Amino acid sequence: MKILFMVQGEGRGHLTQAISLGQILRSAGHEVVGALVGTSPGRQIPAFFNESIHAPVFHFDAPNIIYKAQGGGMNLRRTLCTHLANIPKYLRSLQRIHRTVRQIRPDLIVSFYDTYGGLYNLMYRSEIPMVCIAHQYLLLHPRFVFPEQSRVSRFLINLNSKSTSWFAGKRLALSFREIPSRPDLKITVVPPLLRREIGRLVPRKGDYFLVYMTHHSLSQQIISWHQQHPDVRLHCFWDNPNVSEEFEYDKTLTFHRINSEKYLNMLAGCLALVTTAGFESVCEAMYLGKPVMMVPVPNHFEQECNALDGVISGAGVTSKSFDLSILLDYLPTHIDQSVKFRAWYHSGKAMFLKEIEAFAGGSTHTADTGAFHNSRETKSSESKALGR
Repeated sequence: MKILFMVQGEGRGHLTQAISLGQILRSAGHEVVGALVGTSPGRQIPAFFNESIHAPVFHFDAPNIIYKAQGGGMNLRRTLCTHLANIPKYLRSLQRIHRTVRQIRPDLIVSFYDTYGGLYNLMYRSEIPMVCIAHQYLLLHPRFVFPEQSRVSRFLINLNSKSTSWFAGKRLALSFREIPSRPDLKITVVPPLLRREIGRLVPRKGDYFLVYMTHHSLSQQIISWHQQHPDVRLHCFWDNPNVSEEFEYDKTLTFHRINSEKYLNMLAGCLALVTTAGFESVCEAMYLGKPVMMVPVPNHFEQECNALDGVISGAGVTSKSFDLSILLDYLPTHIDQSVKFRAWYHSGKAMFLKEIEAFAGGSTHTADTGAFHNSRETKSSESKALGR
């Protein structure tokens, strides 16, 4: 099959998922014919993606989250206003996506939670089937446990997840642990997608905490804690473009520019990981048997959900701030989940090939599109199952 990827370019997770699935598909004789990746001002697609995807990469303008200064979290008002002002630009992106699809003529489109996935199907009524992959689709599952008093946020994130997958044939929901699928909601629960490099690493128990932050503005919290605990060694990865590749703050605190290979090697040798609750980072730590402290970005409901789900899955502990004292207190009680997690993860290759190869010939799309359009019973049962 000729398969085209659509990838949300914000954050590292969706990019590494695309790389991993590409490796699985090529090993089975399929061809990844291109990757459409959304970009935005101030957001640079990491070099490791272009080097590892082994397919032509096509960029287009896409919405992204705008953060407050000094680690204040997501700026919701500015994010919404910016998106509304850029609607004409986003419509041009949809046109560019359509031209690329018509030029490549793939047998299947795989969307990694790309904002335009469902919109593209809605506007152009493409006859090319689409499979959507993301951890966020697990939040549509009736068994997913949400933070307390989050009804409005839950509605909004699930509305977004549905909009990214309008008229798609399937939603493959990445999960920390095995949960029964819900075909009636077009949800198939699958293991995480991790790059092959993670399986080649040999875990070591080092003497430092590894910190991964999605935005360098969060670094001030790390520095504040470090000044009170200078004896604890910290290695931090960030996206600050204004400093050198490796910035030594002092003898026990070092900041590193995001580098995939360097990060994974340091993850294998750390005592524990501190991360901003991104799904991919937590999965990599669980695979290597590393305890995790998950710190959701303020006002970022998706990361709050990831953190809670990670705690339920035995990944570690969660905190509202980078107070690493919480992690120090937690470490003696941590139970290693790596054996169970690896078994779940290694079942994934066969599952992904089965789900994707079911679309060979493209005959499934018409039936699924019709089901989205015409089956009021299906829509009603979905709303009831989700408690809406």
